[in-house]
Amino acid sequence: MRLLLVEDEKRLTDVLAGGLAGEGFAVDVAHDGRDGLWMATENDYDVIVLDVMLPRMNGYAVCGKLRVAEIWTPILMLTAKDGEHDEAEALDTGADDYLSKPFSYLVLLARLRALVRRGGPVRPVSITVGDLTLDPAGLRCRRGEVEIALTPKEFAVLHGLARRPGDVVSKRELLAQAWDFAFDGDPNIVEVYVSALRRKIDAPFGRTSLVTVRGAGYRLEASQ
Repeated sequence: MRLLLVEDEKRLTDVLAGGLAGEGFAVDVAHDGRDGLWMATENDYDVIVLDVMLPRMNGYAVCGKLRVAEIWTPILMLTAKDGEHDEAEALDTGADDYLSKPFSYLVLLARLRALVRRGGPVRPVSITVGDLTLDPAGLRCRRGEVEIALTPKEFAVLHGLARRPGDVVSKRELLAQAWDFAFDGDPNIVEVYVSALRRKIDAPFGRTSLVTVRGAGYRLEASQ
């Protein structure tokens, strides 16, 4: 799952980005409102964590402009302020949830999972391809009634494929979905995770749902 963190406090950003990456999120970071608005407009995110007090453009303005542009990515607002008027303003500008600093990381994580589970107006709660079902909020996968244990990164790659069943998804697109914006490693790392996924979601069940399209990418099919 891909997350945008818009926060100008570097120390907090480093802590949150590291923790969320460990939970399976591919985290992109912006340190001011204008950069955050641009990134949220140009990229497809599953959820946005947006601070209110930002340089160049505050979080209320960023949230409002995204909603005017009909970008409905779930938004969790963070602020050092506390009070019903600030909460009301956050929700009135289109935020989906609100958390005051200081906050519990576990509460933040739980709220993010709830937002991902809820999704935008056109996002399903779960994704089903044949008898393969993914729960993005819980990072859970099953084939029929059989639970399949995946690492956060394996789940992120599979999620990138399952969102477009039957379509060919390139390595570049999977990197954008499962790794952060600044990734500059070997794109062939995708092959490693695809191989691992085949050993978990296909081989034990005698399926061939994860297909390599040579020179183009990969396709997830509803194999029965």
